[in-house]
This record gives sequence, C-alpha cells and structure tokens, in this order.
Amino acid sequence: MINPISRREFLGKSGTIAALAVANPPASEGAASPDARTLRLGGPIYLKSDDPAELAEEHRRLGYRAAYAPPVHINETERIKAIIKEFAARDVVLAEVGGWRNMLDPDPDKRRENLAYVQERLAVADALGARCCVDIAGSYNPTYWCGPDPRNFSEEFIDATVENCRHMIDAVKPTRTKFTIEMMPFNFPSGPDDYLKLIKKVDRHAFAVHLDVCNVMNSPERMYNNSAVIDECFRKLGRWIVSCHAKDLTWEDYVQVCLREVIPGRGHIDYRAYLRGIAGHTTDATLMLEHLKTAEEYAEGRHYIQSVARDMGLSFGAEGA
Repeated sequence: MINPISRREFLGKSGTIAALAVANPPASEGAASPDARTLRLGGPIYLKSDDPAELAEEHRRLGYRAAYAPPVHINETERIKAIIKEFAARDVVLAEVGGWRNMLDPDPDKRRENLAYVQERLAVADALGARCCVDIAGSYNPTYWCGPDPRNFSEEFIDATVENCRHMIDAVKPTRTKFTIEMMPFNFPSGPDDYLKLIKKVDRHAFAVHLDVCNVMNSPERMYNNSAVIDECFRKLGRWIVSCHAKDLTWEDYVQVCLREVIPGRGHIDYRAYLRGIAGHTTDATLMLEHLKTAEEYAEGRHYIQSVARDMGLSFGAEGA
C-alpha cells in the first residue's frame, strides 16, 4: 500500500484543513451566483507581490474571475485564510492547485516522494476550497516525467493510476475540492472514453475531470475534426468537468504528424465549440490560459477568447486590460 506521508503527519495536516473549512467557506461560496452564460477566465499574472489582496485585485484588473492558487503550504493557516478572503471578496474563484509530479515514476523513491507532494497539494486545494487539484497520471518513461513509454497504456499503468487516484482521495478525504488528472496525447487516459473508464474504476465522488482539449488531439483524424472531438468530450464528461486549460494548436510543416502549442487564435482549435461546451455542459467551470511565455502573449490569447465569447453572446463578467 502506498504510504508517502506518515499517519501522524497527515492527521496534523487534516486538523489544519478541518479548522480552515469551519472558518472559511470555499472561494466560490459567498460570491454572487453568475448568470449561466457568464464564464470564468483566468491565467498567470506577472505582479511581483505575495499579498493576497494585491494578487486578487490584479486578476480583476486583467479581466480574470478565476486564478491559479497562489503559492502556499498546508501549514500556512493564516495565509490560506487571507487568500480565501481576498479572492472571494473580488469574486475570483481559485481554479486549481497543480500537482504536476510523476505519480508513476519508475524509480520507487522518486515515486514515493512525488506521491507525497501531490497528496499535500490536494490537501492545500481542499483547504483553499479550490475547484480541483490537477496532475497527469504520469509515465513509466525514466527520463521525462510525462514522456512516452510503451507501457503507458498497459493494464499495469491503468491499475496503478486507479490506485493512485483512490489513495489521494482516501488519504485527504476532500470535501471542498476534486482530484483530477489531465488527458495526455500518448499516455492513458488519452480521450473521453478512456476517462470514462477511469471514472468508473476510481469510483470516488471526489474524482472529477480537468479538460485540456489540446492534449486530446493526438492524431490527424482528431485534429481535422477537433470541433466534433471537443463536443464529444463535453457530451461524455461534461458533468464531471471542473476546470479547463486554454491554448491552441497548429500544424508544423513536417513529414510526420507534428502539432505545436501556440497562442489562442493562432491555431486551429475551434474555440466556439470549446466555449459552447463550457457554457452548456458544466457548472461555472473555469478556463485557464497556460504555457505562454510573456504577459503580452497572455493578453493576446485573453483578448481572442473574449472576442469569440462576445460573438457568441457569452461573457466572462469583466473584460479588463
């Protein structure tokens, strides 16, 4: 059985979570319920500050009503309280806490260390009342944490992923957040049917879906028909989706299939289908820009997504800078 954190250590952390839960509702509570067609956009910010009020205010200045959780550890009780208070006061939802470690590292010591880290991140997400803690299933690749490996679709990989997801949820017992993983192009789960299989096998109420549609585009057929693939993701997974990532894909001129991430609006992903899915199949799910290099690139992507939303009669509640 996986036991990356000692029972005494985790019980102490659980006590911290319980105290915070009593003192502070999730960030999404206490804010006005948005119109069903008002969405939440978010992304990284470049303000050099640790002050939760300043960070929350910067999100609103940019037109964001969703945020990646600011850096915080589970034992920083007062900072967690301040983050919850300041972001809720400005109607900025804490969308996700990133795990981003290889839960299936082939090195046993690294795997234990990674599992302990992700478990702590899930505890933080629950203390904050964030929408989710997100990771990927991992990889058996020995050198690249999310790289390809022939065993990444094996029954061994699937069973280990189920065990990891159950372990995280059963150890933390989250009531204010969900544990999620992203689909990946060349690791399980790589599409909506895979994820449905995983949901059934994990069989935990606190397990949900984090959707990055670009990660699902792992073949020419899917890329050519990405509008239909996006619709399929929301049709099959919409009830479980709590947060999404926003980026775009373009084809590289190369003899083999080569897709490259680009700023939203510069590629071929159908953002009308994406926004339609978020508006119609999820409950106030967040859409988070990622993987861009500069504030200017994020502004370009943000403005493109906002313009598509306006054309569809949708709103993110604030346009910002």
